[in-house]
Amino acid sequence: MKGVDLRIDSVAKHYGPVVALGGVSLTVAAGEFLTILGPSGSGKTTLLKVIAGFEYPDAGHIVVGGADITDVSPAKRNVGMVFQNYALFPHMTVARNVGFPLQMRGVPKPELRDRVFRALALVELQGYEERLPAQLSGGQQQRVALARAVVFDPTLLLLDEPFGALDRKLRESMQLEVRRLQRRLGLTTVFITHDQEEALVLSDRIAVMDGGVVRQVGTPDEVYERPADDFVAAFIGESNLLAGQVAGPDRVLLDGGASVTVTDLDGGKGRVRLLVRPEKMVIGPATNSFSGTVVEAVYLGQAHKLRVRAAGGIELLVRGDRPMEAGEEVTVGFAPQDAHVLRGSA
Repeated sequence: MKGVDLRIDSVAKHYGPVVALGGVSLTVAAGEFLTILGPSGSGKTTLLKVIAGFEYPDAGHIVVGGADITDVSPAKRNVGMVFQNYALFPHMTVARNVGFPLQMRGVPKPELRDRVFRALALVELQGYEERLPAQLSGGQQQRVALARAVVFDPTLLLLDEPFGALDRKLRESMQLEVRRLQRRLGLTTVFITHDQEEALVLSDRIAVMDGGVVRQVGTPDEVYERPADDFVAAFIGESNLLAGQVAGPDRVLLDGGASVTVTDLDGGKGRVRLLVRPEKMVIGPATNSFSGTVVEAVYLGQAHKLRVRAAGGIELLVRGDRPMEAGEEVTVGFAPQDAHVLRGSA
């Protein structure tokens, strides 16, 4: 079972005056795991429905393996899909649920039974064939839905926020299981989520959406370390965004009055924002230091998160291993290479 490449070409979709998709273009390589990440209303689920054929675009094309499937019915697209609510048939056993797509395709019963057995073995549910969905845990139901999505050898696998109903520990376990299965089968996969951490853990690449458009496409490292704009910077992880004016080849005068050194200016001028992730901040003297007061201290288990108010009204988030309390005076800072420069209006 191997996936094929997917091309989304200038796809637009409107619901009355509402622009759900504003000309989205994406390519997904064969066997790639692409996550579409965005807040509610960003257009990510609409895009998934267009790929699956549940919605038809107002403009643009969906091309799979070189074939235009824009007008092909969902049943003929050979696409496996896992929904957030699993969409299992409650009156059918596990075996009948998994075998349903094969039954609809007229697969002979002996072959059907064999393929159902193999699909259940893939998700480690051997021996559960005669149980009903109500007799399974949430994680087991999710595995049944996954087995049903791959049993007919789809060319694409689509996952619509499939872990939203699971508790954190089970969700993390299922994430790794889905990733292992996807790699084993070589399935081209499009995964929808609003969970930034989930996207960073699972993806080969991430497409960040907002307002019906793609704001950035890149590897998890790229979208986290070098976000394309303020929205991506703020949406993926926590961030310090410091606005200021370029004052030299490697200097920025922040709006609060502090002057800082950065290495990412590349000769540019004008207004910029500096992105510094909280884990890049250090407690103690640094090349770019700020003296301030801890206004909030939160213990996260693996780290301590501090919110520090410095001179000029600047507030800084710091993540480190040093416990502190609100009201303490502290010096924090960052190295020049740890500031990512964002341009445009600021």
